[in-house]
Amino acid sequence: MEGNGYLAIWSDLAPEDETDWMHWITREHAAERVGVDGFLACRIFRALGTAANRYFILYELAEPEIVGSPQYLARLNEPTPWSQRTMPRLRNFARGGGRVVASSGIGQAGVLAVLRLDGRPEWDAAALTAELAGLDKIAAARVLLTDQAQTSIQTREKGMRKNDESFAGLLLIEGLDEAAVRGALWHLREKLDAAVIDSLPLYRLFFSLPKRLLPA
Repeated sequence: MEGNGYLAIWSDLAPEDETDWMHWITREHAAERVGVDGFLACRIFRALGTAANRYFILYELAEPEIVGSPQYLARLNEPTPWSQRTMPRLRNFARGGGRVVASSGIGQAGVLAVLRLDGRPEWDAAALTAELAGLDKIAAARVLLTDQAQTSIQTREKGMRKNDESFAGLLLIEGLDEAAVRGALWHLREKLDAAVIDSLPLYRLFFSLPKRLLPA
């Protein structure tokens, strides 16, 4: 990931709304967000084998403070007409942004595991990410911690959705194939809740947009 900040979002939607959502996120919304000062890139992943939390969106930020920056909040308070139509359709919405506290590995990969953290981990985040990144076919591992104060700022866009959730942090594992990522999760069973790990969906890259590819 570029920068040391992030914004992560889960959501899903009814099948009849999916095509319009795909056009909205790839033709307008991602570019609008990545165009904000301090936003560096956007990657969107789709869950494999499950309809729950079907999409996971990861924005890479130059600094954690971008989550509460005036320019970003202005966008949230002035949603486009297309965003106004889309926001009420989103279900199982969860959002959090803050700091990348540990990162190991090189590059990015197409298969992703995302584990929610209930709080600041008691284990050594730097040591664990280095251990995971050293496993076969694992490109990178990262630990992200949410700034709840900035994440919980009320905006017009947030008011268009119901029952938004958040999370204290995330552990991300990026691998070259599904078997490798499942193997990395198995490696964690002694450190984290085995039942959660065994039932965790994986995600495959769906769309990406770095800032350098924005239209002039």
